Amino acid sequence: MKSSTYFVSSALLCVGLMTFFSCKTQDTSRGALYTYEVSCLGTELDGSITVESYGLGKNYADASEQAMKNAVHAVVFKGIKIGVGGCNSSPLILTPRAQEKYEEYFANFFADKGPYKAFVSVKDETGKNKAQRNVKESKQAEQRMVVVRVERLKLKKQLEQDNIK
Repeated sequence: MKSSTYFVSSALLCVGLMTFFSCKTQDTSRGALYTYEVSCLGTELDGSITVESYGLGKNYADASEQAMKNAVHAVVFKGIKIGVGGCNSSPLILTPRAQEKYEEYFANFFADKGPYKAFVSVKDETGKNKAQRNVKESKQAEQRMVVVRVERLKLKKQLEQDNIK
């Protein structure tokens, strides 16, 4: 009788341990992805600003392009509120819900390889910066930090010419 009780107890203990370890959640990501605000690094005398922007994409090129779009989007709709003083923090468009009002215009403007590219460049990014780039990865996406220059004054003039206010 003792041996059968011992056997049943051992079997229950084994089943319990197997259940406990098999139910452990698996870590499926290689790193946590975060959202960051666009921050100002400085201004230029030609009316442009240098910003640090983050993008999320399926690969390096996609994440870098998204970071450039995020930088231009912040300048147009949000303004730059974080970083070195001296950046003009007000957005170019102050009209409430302008992105919805001009939805077709901005869908075309921010399309992949769209007109926004004429107002952004990575010429301020240094080799050292690329080497120390903040990179977060998961199985689904990559996140990149890119230093970009946004031609704020040229962008403002273009929006005025296109009657976007």
